[in-house]
Amino acid sequence: MISSASSSRLASRIARAVLPGTPSAVIEAYQSLPDRARTRTFGLIEQDVVVLDTETTGLSRQDDELIEISAAVLSGREVTERFETFVRPSKPIPAEIVELTGIRDADVRDAPPATQAVRDLARFVGGRPVIAHNAAFDRAFIEAVPGGSDASDIWIDSLALSRIALPRLASHRLSSLAETFGCADVSHRAGDDVRALCGVWRILLCALADLPAGLLRRLADMHPDVAWSYRPIFSHIASENPGEHFSLAQSRSDVLRDDASRDHVDADELPALDLPARSEIASMFCPGSLVDRMYPSFEPRPEQTEMALSVRDALETSTHRVIEAGTGVGKSIAYLIPAAEAAKRNRITIGVATKSNNLADQLMFHELPKLAAELDGGLSFCALKGSDHYPCLRKLEAMSRGSAEIKTRRDPADTLTAVAVIYAHVCQAPAGDLDSLGIRWRSVSRSDLTCASRECARRLCPFFPDKCLVHGARRRAARADIVVTNHSLLFRNVAAEGKILPPIRHWVIDEAHSIEGEARRQWAVSVSADETRSVFERLGDERVGVLGRLIRDAASSEAATLHMGLAAKAAAHVCRAGAAMAEMFDAVRDAASSSRTGGFDRSVLWIGPELRASDAWKRLDRFGRAARDAVRDAARDLVALTEATADETGEGLIEVADGARRLKDLAAAIDLIVCGQDDRFVYSIRINRRSKAGGEELVAERIDIGEALAEQWLPEVHTAIFTSATISVSGSFKHFDHQVGLDRLGADAHRDLHLESSYDFDENMAVVVAADMPDPRDRDAYIDALENILCDVHMAMGGSTLTLFTNRRDMETLFERVEPRLARAGLELGCQLRGAPGKQLRDRFVQKTESSLFALKAFWEGFDASGETLRCVVIPKLPFTSPTDPLSCERSLREDRAWAKYALPDAVLEIKQAAGRLIRSSSDRGVLVLADSRLMTKGYGKKFLHSLPNSSYQRIETAQMGRFLKLWRRSHEHRRG
Repeated sequence: MISSASSSRLASRIARAVLPGTPSAVIEAYQSLPDRARTRTFGLIEQDVVVLDTETTGLSRQDDELIEISAAVLSGREVTERFETFVRPSKPIPAEIVELTGIRDADVRDAPPATQAVRDLARFVGGRPVIAHNAAFDRAFIEAVPGGSDASDIWIDSLALSRIALPRLASHRLSSLAETFGCADVSHRAGDDVRALCGVWRILLCALADLPAGLLRRLADMHPDVAWSYRPIFSHIASENPGEHFSLAQSRSDVLRDDASRDHVDADELPALDLPARSEIASMFCPGSLVDRMYPSFEPRPEQTEMALSVRDALETSTHRVIEAGTGVGKSIAYLIPAAEAAKRNRITIGVATKSNNLADQLMFHELPKLAAELDGGLSFCALKGSDHYPCLRKLEAMSRGSAEIKTRRDPADTLTAVAVIYAHVCQAPAGDLDSLGIRWRSVSRSDLTCASRECARRLCPFFPDKCLVHGARRRAARADIVVTNHSLLFRNVAAEGKILPPIRHWVIDEAHSIEGEARRQWAVSVSADETRSVFERLGDERVGVLGRLIRDAASSEAATLHMGLAAKAAAHVCRAGAAMAEMFDAVRDAASSSRTGGFDRSVLWIGPELRASDAWKRLDRFGRAARDAVRDAARDLVALTEATADETGEGLIEVADGARRLKDLAAAIDLIVCGQDDRFVYSIRINRRSKAGGEELVAERIDIGEALAEQWLPEVHTAIFTSATISVSGSFKHFDHQVGLDRLGADAHRDLHLESSYDFDENMAVVVAADMPDPRDRDAYIDALENILCDVHMAMGGSTLTLFTNRRDMETLFERVEPRLARAGLELGCQLRGAPGKQLRDRFVQKTESSLFALKAFWEGFDASGETLRCVVIPKLPFTSPTDPLSCERSLREDRAWAKYALPDAVLEIKQAAGRLIRSSSDRGVLVLADSRLMTKGYGKKFLHSLPNSSYQRIETAQMGRFLKLWRRSHEHRRG
């Protein structure tokens, strides 16, 4: 028996382990699992199974080896047999593995080699089902050894199964599961982990049995042609309650029943906000106060307090702020505290929009929970993302019932696992997205399980609106104090006239340096050959696709004549429109073929006066107008078909309605771009040079984002706090204020504030300009010189260097030259080659202290690698926009000195962002190498240098660069020592 004190501690531990917002009934069920697991029996599925774990020299199946194997035969609650062995690797065990596992070379010196150990394991397992946590890892190492495949054909991943059984746990690591439910301790030793998993396994079986009645039978029966290791488990547990019916709609109603929170007030209804006094806000940043309690290592920073007071004053006066807060100021908590106080005191919702998922996750899983724990009465907060981050329940039902195909080219079992994880999640969680569910998206087609905003069935969907996670998220956000979202969703909401987000009148726009570009992307109107073809293929004709299916179905309905006639007419016009679109895109490619502009594999052509006067454009114009008219006719027929069958339901009708919406949007987009009469836009043709057809796209982008914000968004917002570490150019905010429309408002509507970094950049970072580099326009001389300076820099710094290029051609050319020279010196250099996964490059760079990387735009911002991982950033060329860029061309046509007004400050801000990769903590040391001599020879060079966080820079001849860096590195390593 467990004492009441132990039981209470266990219940408390489980309550802390679940995610915020978990219904009380779910928490209570989780808390009762250990007691039930001690008595519940599951028959055959818990008899004679093998629980297994391994330890290895690393994570790579190709490079690393087994060093320990442990396994146990589990029958019911008893372990009947054990298998334990060290394994002798061919190389010494790495120091970090010794530290992690405690296994030393002496321990494995007399152990059997992998071939013998795995052969013995295979005899022990004898083909029985194997249970392992993250089974793919253990299986890969076992089966990489000859004879390993003989162990078992059935591997059950308890990690994936735990996500289905216990979807509301914050962590599904074996150590977390074992600690939460009071199983054996996990110690990074295979034997201990096996003992822990033996206890966890029964917890998982009990939790699976708790899922809604009939759900396991639904899961067990879906797509029976797919081999799926969990099917026998689900089928066996489901057989204990035969005939149970599962209703997702009922399950969603049940999980939402306890949500009794009320909508917050629209701030438009308040005459003013009630806020703490300035002295009260300031006191929260003092030693022993709120922020000190949140962060054990807290040190008061005057800049952080000043920022918090500025945010507080903006909220009180309903004015806007632009705050440039240098690295280390701690801007997140500086704006969250006054925002939280304003939200709680006035029962309003305040929005925080970020660019990167990293910052959003930091706010949602670190900053906001800590703040909520310290504030009296707590704090409610939630995240809102785009619709493709949420599961579509309508598609989920179609997939589980077999009425939707699995589209993945990889293992279809991963899609079934994803379906099971999502079902469990939505039956136990009022809200939530897909990003934290551990789904293997490399094997699962995201579009199978999500729904783009424009294809949402809305009132035709049985889960609309409250039971739907997308539309329900908006309603729940209206009840939260703080809503965290991203820039893209914020600007999509502006374009949708506020129909996506709740009415939020006070905003913090973090990472604000990037919002002009993001708004331009979100508000762009495009006509894409690939997307268009997809729409027409899905609609089909009289024989195939949605329309073909409707015609076949109509043949057996009472309204066969009317419906078949409308469907046949629509199918004919859809076919005609598809052919007209194909002709238009042929003309688009012909119009672009005469241009030599564009990047390495993409051509971007400005649709300016010269192109519109050409014969090629006249042909495109003719085909474009014909396509527009044909698409309008097809859309009109689809609308008529939808209206005539409005009393019916089904996926076909939903897809027809979606097709009608898409075709209407397509016709409007063609009209906008081909006619080109709206002077608010710049127009362009984009061609994928790597594909012979299908990569064509016509695009219209807003030119003046500030004007649009000043007209469509800022008038509805009481307070907008724009903040970033990189906003000003040579101390001036003029460029940014114009970008976001603040200069269109009255003089008293906003204030600009610059806050210095709390880091000592003059001490910790050197800025070096290679003064005698050839002009980049002299390509051969420039590339030769850059090859030598890059080799010197890497040699002097001992690697740990990030080189940020502005174009792929230069990067790949120099990688071919530099990499062999560095390899001969024992230095590793990676490159962001085409198709290389960015996350893998980042992880490798961060994990290998002395490795270096050549990278493109994705690494210019939002990439953190602190400490010795990154000692040097090299920028070979100033990041000016290409003179053939359509936006630059359009601006130059319309304005004098457009380059100095737009391209120059944009480049300065990009350099500031790149420099920001170098110093990410107070202890970081590094060198910024600027290998563009125009900084010295052109008048605009001072704008770049005066915008950097250093007060000085060094002008160094290229021949002396290596020597200077060696001296700098030796000096700073000596000081650190």
